Amino acid sequence: MEQNENTPQNEQAASTEAPAETMPSMEEMLKAAELKAQEHYDAWMYAKAEGENIRRRAAEDVSKAQKFAVERFSNEMLAVMDSLQAGMAVETASVESFKSGMELTLKQLSSVFEKFNIKEINPVGEKLDPHKHQAITMVESEQPANTVVSVMQKGYSLNERVLRPALVMVAKGKD
Repeated sequence: MEQNENTPQNEQAASTEAPAETMPSMEEMLKAAELKAQEHYDAWMYAKAEGENIRRRAAEDVSKAQKFAVERFSNEMLAVMDSLQAGMAVETASVESFKSGMELTLKQLSSVFEKFNIKEINPVGEKLDPHKHQAITMVESEQPANTVVSVMQKGYSLNERVLRPALVMVAKGKD
């Protein structure tokens, strides 16, 4: 009897002789996975440290901004202070010279306010606005009810935000 070439013995012999694809061993697969995991861990730690550095720098920037926010305003106010001190240093001054010095100083101060968008709230004749005015008292008047009759103290706003409301007297309604 002749043996067929495809007998189980020949197939087994052929499979051992032909180069088969070798599958990596479990140890090699584990090492590769551990290396990849270490790379990901290192990248995560780097990103975490970078995030903390950004957060720290941002906190420092905010702190400096708060600390020096009024620096420009302060520098402008120094000129006003200098004018007031110069006026006080004059030894032989008349009422007129004091008055003119105060007017010049007031102009300087108004200029600083304008530069920094600080606006005066002087609501005479306007309707009472509780967001901008604080009514101190109500008085008899020919004006309509809740109309500002007089201002006892001007208010001020900074970029449309009230710094200090105006203290006002308001008209009572006609009975």
